[in-house]
Amino acid sequence: MKEYMQYPMWDAALPLEERLNDLIARLTTEEKIRLIPTREAAVPRLGIPGYNVGGEAAHGVAWIGEATVFPQPLGLSSTWNTKLMREIGSVIGDEARAYHHRAPERHGLTLWAPTVDLERDPRWGRTEEGYGEDPVLTGEMSAALVKGMQGNHSFYLKMVATLKHFFANNNEKDRLNCSSSIDPRNLREYYLKAFETPFVEGGALSMMTAYNSINGTPAIESPYVNDVVKSEWAMPGFIVCDGGDLSQTVNYHGYHATHAESAAGAIKAGVDCLTDEVDLVVSALEEALERNLLEVEDLDRAIRNIFGVRMRLGQLDQTGLNPYASISESVLCAPEHAKLSYRAAAESIVLLKNDGLLPLQSERLQKVSVIGPLADVVYTDWYSGTLPYRVTVLEGLRKQLAGAEISFADGNDRISLKTADGKVITLGAEGKLVAVPEGSAEAAEFIHQDWGWGSHTLRSVKNNRYVSLTEQGIYQANAPEIGGWFVKEVVQIDSQADGTSTLRTWNGLPLRLDEHQGQLVLSPTPEQKDEDLSSSGNPDAVEGKQKPPVFKLDIVANGIEQAKKAAQNSDVSIVVVGNSPYINGKEEIDRPSLLLPPEQARLVREICQVNPNTVVVIVGSYPFALQELKDVAPAIVYLTHAGQELGNAVTDVLLGNYAPAGRLNMTWYEDESQLPDIMDYDIIHNGTTYMYHEGPVLYPFGHGLTYSEFEYKAIRVERAQGSSGDDVLKIEVQVENKGARASDEVVQLYGHAQTSRVKRPQRQLIAFRRIHLASGAVETLSFEIPVQKLVFWDVTRDRYCLETAIWSIMAGRSSADIRQTAEILIEGETIPARALNLPTFAENYDAYAGVLLDECLEGRSAVRAIASGEPLYHEGRSSWISFHDNVFRQASAFEGRVAAFGEGGELEIRAEGPEGPLLGTCVIPGPAGTVNGKNLQWSTVRCSLKGEREIDQLCIVFRGGAALQQFVLK
Repeated sequence: MKEYMQYPMWDAALPLEERLNDLIARLTTEEKIRLIPTREAAVPRLGIPGYNVGGEAAHGVAWIGEATVFPQPLGLSSTWNTKLMREIGSVIGDEARAYHHRAPERHGLTLWAPTVDLERDPRWGRTEEGYGEDPVLTGEMSAALVKGMQGNHSFYLKMVATLKHFFANNNEKDRLNCSSSIDPRNLREYYLKAFETPFVEGGALSMMTAYNSINGTPAIESPYVNDVVKSEWAMPGFIVCDGGDLSQTVNYHGYHATHAESAAGAIKAGVDCLTDEVDLVVSALEEALERNLLEVEDLDRAIRNIFGVRMRLGQLDQTGLNPYASISESVLCAPEHAKLSYRAAAESIVLLKNDGLLPLQSERLQKVSVIGPLADVVYTDWYSGTLPYRVTVLEGLRKQLAGAEISFADGNDRISLKTADGKVITLGAEGKLVAVPEGSAEAAEFIHQDWGWGSHTLRSVKNNRYVSLTEQGIYQANAPEIGGWFVKEVVQIDSQADGTSTLRTWNGLPLRLDEHQGQLVLSPTPEQKDEDLSSSGNPDAVEGKQKPPVFKLDIVANGIEQAKKAAQNSDVSIVVVGNSPYINGKEEIDRPSLLLPPEQARLVREICQVNPNTVVVIVGSYPFALQELKDVAPAIVYLTHAGQELGNAVTDVLLGNYAPAGRLNMTWYEDESQLPDIMDYDIIHNGTTYMYHEGPVLYPFGHGLTYSEFEYKAIRVERAQGSSGDDVLKIEVQVENKGARASDEVVQLYGHAQTSRVKRPQRQLIAFRRIHLASGAVETLSFEIPVQKLVFWDVTRDRYCLETAIWSIMAGRSSADIRQTAEILIEGETIPARALNLPTFAENYDAYAGVLLDECLEGRSAVRAIASGEPLYHEGRSSWISFHDNVFRQASAFEGRVAAFGEGGELEIRAEGPEGPLLGTCVIPGPAGTVNGKNLQWSTVRCSLKGEREIDQLCIVFRGGAALQQFVLK
């Protein structure tokens, strides 16, 4: 036996803390440093193997080989089924273990999923990765997945779930250097709530910080990691930063001057493991120690957190007691996993609309037309696993309607490309796009897909490959799928007034014809530098530069006309439309619109016009605005990209073999005019998400139809002691399946406080349950809901508050389809009037306009005016905060802790409102010194107030760069 195996760190019979103490005591400083990067080095002298932290498992194990693929996370959440989520998590854990056993130092067991950050804006490019807009649904669904992934052993872990991205990371534009402004109520009632459940109830043991800043502080150094996640929620695992974020804190945020400062800031803020280039992390930590920015004890704390998890995964263990160590490779893509993938896909399907067309009667179908660009494909996304097989909607229908005549038309034009000077594009060797004189060779024919907003793809009819820009800088029809971090299958087509077009690459470079190996091929024009431009400023006029050619897109076959011919002769048409997860909305790219691609919407309209029996199936990564289609199509079905079993699940729903019961986890707005700026994170003030939006919507949160009718009866609510001794609401409601079909039903409970000191949600989800009822069956459901779920964050006292109020407790089929309501008086607190003669944090305002929260290194956040050039700036808008119900009304002075951000400024102290009587003015001189890239220095200022007026409502108006952290009236 090797000597190191005698060390306490290797004795799994000892308490975990004793083993960790021994490990840390034996490591050298250099060894400790090399255990901080996510590619953790081996320590051979102690028997510690190398370990790779990270990997993807958003909806199945990804990026390392074939694995079971489930619906996108947005689709998983559409099931509203926590039991299913736990089963899926267990499968992900099993398959992760199988790959880990194959290559333990390469395939780790601490995988980066699920994405818990809330999706308050459907324009976010990464909407597919999250669980929707509600903190209760997101929290409970992700907690269930975490439990399945990590297993149910009291000590050993099957794998570890890494929740991401912490937090308020809901925009791709400027994501590496932007700051999300989050006030205390939004923070505590919304953004943090989603993470609390998977940590506190789900037991998640890892988390990834986000790229953005929160209130001016990069998330990698957010105080909420230590203060909330590790302290308040007592999470005993470890924290990682997002990929490359150590260096990005310097290079993009400009928050630190050196990587050593960035590394020290992250470690001290609670990040234990740094996801960046190993050499960069090591050198940064070495420098941080040399400069006394870090102590070795800081590394010890991080390593204790990391190895507390690694030991529970079964590393440094000779006992053979780890039940997950015996999971074999036979679990990979096991048949029972495929069945679970089918079940998840089927349960995720949302029936948005049905005028009686569905379910289809298969015995009556003689001719069926299957139409649309997504009818015969199954798309994956960036975080998908490798599909072991795929079933398209067309294949599923052909399998189950073997006796019917099924025609297929994708609705896309077939085109050829010609240049203005008489050349045609042909397909050369290996699919190379070659220009030759017209008549000298056959023109290549392409399937042209218009994805809208300038994005197009071309697929060769001859070899069924997408045209893509190769590493050699030429275009070839050689890509089997659309994909990659840079989506080089996208061709931007700019139509000209004369009917011709110019072409550009995925990243906007004009395309030209260039010589390559003796042939004229399609390739990008090199980027022009300023010094290359002619005096006219036109890069085409530079001597020796070839002007990009103009192309004519000749239509060989009109896709919509072909689709219409198929549809008008059919008993039913099934039109499958949606998005590609790689185009017009993905990581790094927010959506240009909530609409379907215009050409797809036109296809649906035209098919519905020629065939009134048309079912529209939307396969998409996010909600859509369907105003132009909702009154045209008699039936609309929605699901996300659902993995290997997509076609089978859709077919069973369409034919009535399975009654759909998925529910929307996001509001489907009528159009984007109902949304604020994507950088505005205040859902309360802006009235966004189902909780606060008061206008009409296309489809509400929780919406979803089925093939049966359900009746809700006899709701009862009482406050009592729960089974665990907690103060709970005991709620009962009776649900009956009044229809002829067995079906699942998702019972949703909402609450509303009828009175409150503050604006409360018009409805907030407090519980839900998916059940199955046979025709005629009745079930009485019982819920125990902690009364604490009814609290809100009281900014006057910096804590959660259960306010005395009459509550409406509602049970229904969606947030807008309430079937039963009961009222109950909740005895709690009455919030006292503010005492503004005590120190009051500026961020704890009651109302505001034109301000945002920024960093204050003295604690909490500062409030300042939005400056010109910042995302939410509006010319001429006043910037102010106000504080209501002040009990100290005869103040004679105002004292505040202030700084000047960028320039000096003033604070105007007013009564009643921003235009109210001026009581006094505090002058804040210009900045002196630089702190974390900002010119500021905090100081205390004081000004006298006119004493003849009582101050019930105090308003502070910001001028220039004035910033305020806290104040007191005297």
